[in-house]
Amino acid sequence: MHIPLSPPALQDLLSDLDPERIVAVFASGDPTSPVVGGRYLHWDEIRHRPPPSGLTLEQWWLRLKIARQCQYKELPLLDKRGEPFVICAPEQVQIDLHHIDRDATGHIVLSQTITTGHRDRYLMRSLIEEAITSSQLEGASTTRRVAERMLREGRRPRDASEKMIFNNFRAMEIIRERRDDPITPESILELHRAVTEGTLDNPEEAGRLRTDDDISVRDRQDNTLLHQPPAWQELPVRLERLCEFANTRADATPFVHPVLRAILLHFMMGYDHPFADGNGRTARALFYWSMAKSGYWLTEFISISEFLRQAPSRYVKSYLYTETDGNDATYFAIHQLAIIRKAVQALLDYLERSNEEQRQTERLLSRSNDLRSRLNHRQIALLTHALKHPGDEYRVDSHQRTHGVVYQTARADLLDLTSLGLLAKTQIGKAYVFTAPADLQVQITRLVRPDKCDPLD
Repeated sequence: MHIPLSPPALQDLLSDLDPERIVAVFASGDPTSPVVGGRYLHWDEIRHRPPPSGLTLEQWWLRLKIARQCQYKELPLLDKRGEPFVICAPEQVQIDLHHIDRDATGHIVLSQTITTGHRDRYLMRSLIEEAITSSQLEGASTTRRVAERMLREGRRPRDASEKMIFNNFRAMEIIRERRDDPITPESILELHRAVTEGTLDNPEEAGRLRTDDDISVRDRQDNTLLHQPPAWQELPVRLERLCEFANTRADATPFVHPVLRAILLHFMMGYDHPFADGNGRTARALFYWSMAKSGYWLTEFISISEFLRQAPSRYVKSYLYTETDGNDATYFAIHQLAIIRKAVQALLDYLERSNEEQRQTERLLSRSNDLRSRLNHRQIALLTHALKHPGDEYRVDSHQRTHGVVYQTARADLLDLTSLGLLAKTQIGKAYVFTAPADLQVQITRLVRPDKCDPLD
């Protein structure tokens, strides 16, 4: 990977200008704007663009950097030299925060959609998505279909990749259970243990800070050194400082927006790399914890790893931009805000599609009042899925976990659909498997319109 070129030092740029030229540099354009065309560009990007008329590249950068410094907020988070990280909030950051505040704390319509009988199903989907994609970011290799079936059925993992996915799923469940608790060094160690148990070369490293500096972040393709984390002896103090930042009251000064706080926790876990392995998974889990703690309940239903996985190089670059430009964490924040907004929009799109598909199924069933009143929302959701996936198999335990009901209720749901001829029951070992027939729509039509079996009639 190409390591971004560090920008020239401001002191050197200023020393090369006489007072008259300095006035000219700041008299052109908007000297207070920290962005270029709405984008917060790094020097490595600026140097490939034509500067504004009358300015050199260096003078253009000087003007941008001074504008940014005027907006910097110093954070109580330090780099490995003891220098603070900083962040500023250009207009795009404020716009993103506004949308996340509005969307991730819950639209009224969205809230009703999720809470009227479908919450457990949507939550299971999001937990599975995050568990799988977060693990794939770290090298897990198994098919989505196999991993999803493992989680829905609750079976034990068969290999290291499945174990990694299972661990991530469990860690997300732990966060849901403890979202109101303070974040402590002990709880972060426990979170790390949850995501790495049974997946490390040395099992003793699960839930334990690293004890040496034999670790670095390198490019997977050419082994280029990208980041050397702080010394291991500093980790306990750094973790304490991070937890103090995580638990700071919302009205404390200097004020850091709760979403930015969660993003910065993610950043610092990646920067400090406090564990021998599993740092990325722990960092993302800690982000979710912080968001849930701050009342952004919708983040339970989104997956940021799904979008990080689509462009992993941009994820890495947002770290490198910060580290090569005076600890300016704005680069990482902007990248993560865009990821969160994409994840929220993906959820909204999914809900719209899912609701429309379910409405279509309900319209089909509504032709028979007896049938429509007999089936509950879980059975209708299963039929909606089965209509799109003919031949798919369903089990009592997976139906139970998907909808958050007891075993007996899940079993009754599937047996009832079987009695109607909408599922076929077979036995594999001691367990029953229920299969959706290839002509499911014909079978539904037969029940709602007994005199006609052609669904297109």
